[in-house]
Amino acid sequence: MASCRWCGSGHGETVLDLGLQPACDDFPRPGDPPAPVHPLRLWACDGCGLAQLPDRSPVPQEPRAVEPAALSAHARDSVAWALSQGLLVAGTSAREFGSPHGGSWVELLAAAGLEVRQDDGAGPVDAVIDVFGLMHEEDQRAGLGHRVECLTTDGVLVLVFPPLETVVELGQWNALRHGHHAYPSTAVAARQLAECGLTVVASVLHPLYGGTRLLAARRSSAVAPRAVSVPLPGDVPRAALTALAESVAAGVAALRAHLQQAAAEGRRVIGYGAASRAVPLLVGAGIGPELLPAVADASPAKQGRLIPGVGLPVVGPDELVAARADEVLLFLPDLLDEVRSALPEVEHSGACWRSVETLMPTRAECPPRPTSTPAS
Repeated sequence: MASCRWCGSGHGETVLDLGLQPACDDFPRPGDPPAPVHPLRLWACDGCGLAQLPDRSPVPQEPRAVEPAALSAHARDSVAWALSQGLLVAGTSAREFGSPHGGSWVELLAAAGLEVRQDDGAGPVDAVIDVFGLMHEEDQRAGLGHRVECLTTDGVLVLVFPPLETVVELGQWNALRHGHHAYPSTAVAARQLAECGLTVVASVLHPLYGGTRLLAARRSSAVAPRAVSVPLPGDVPRAALTALAESVAAGVAALRAHLQQAAAEGRRVIGYGAASRAVPLLVGAGIGPELLPAVADASPAKQGRLIPGVGLPVVGPDELVAARADEVLLFLPDLLDEVRSALPEVEHSGACWRSVETLMPTRAECPPRPTSTPAS
């Protein structure tokens, strides 16, 4: 029986079920036994509204990805925004709770004149930064509570996360992955902060991954009673989550139909981006080497291995160029500018880049959201 990772309630429902899936970062080598599979489903709590993975996630040895330029740009933009808002101040202390997938602010914080501390024994700090870290905590309440405990009385906590409304609005059902235990909406995250005694004092939506939320909060006792409230999007309705689940079949069918049509026309398609989001999409569509001979990736740790669940070989960018494909199917849209700049030979040879999101069905309905982004 499922139990909420925030409020402990056992009342809720599975709103998205991708069945048994391999761990999306468990890339086997040729000749290895097939990667084991595990349940991958999204469960929404009736009590607090948190969407989450109710099942235990596998912990594989993870081939390290190369950090995308878009993620580095997001960190630069976000630190610039936090400085402009007075959330980060030179000469004060900070601590980062980061993600194993990159995007750290540490060097940027130090360059801005903050003293960066990285352990529990260093005492409270003036700014706690969480960059995609909290979603990796199995116990969400304990994880957020620990971050709050690290704050000084008038300190600020900045949470960076992909909000559920972005996942729903853009139909990003393949963002679901083992190890990402919670998918809060902005509204749910704000309520969780309030339960921990914090008030949201600033918020912005950055375009990374289609819409990444930054929420800044201070202890309610340190916020002026008449402070202007921060406009935030409302709750994601359960009906929108139902629509997200219904889009899975259409999404995998669209990918398979596109690759089948390319094969029938004699056009050679190679993938790019052996990312976590590619795995459930390829597994769901049952894409084998006969439709997609390989997926290129810049990470040396992934090259020479296989996409889990489907066995597609992962090759390097040089092999992609040498393949002289007619189309390169990009599984991470945020990489488009970066890869076009890094691999001009692809287009010089007559191939085109196509983002996989252009194949996906119509987006699901979601509440309106602010469109402002951090200053560069």
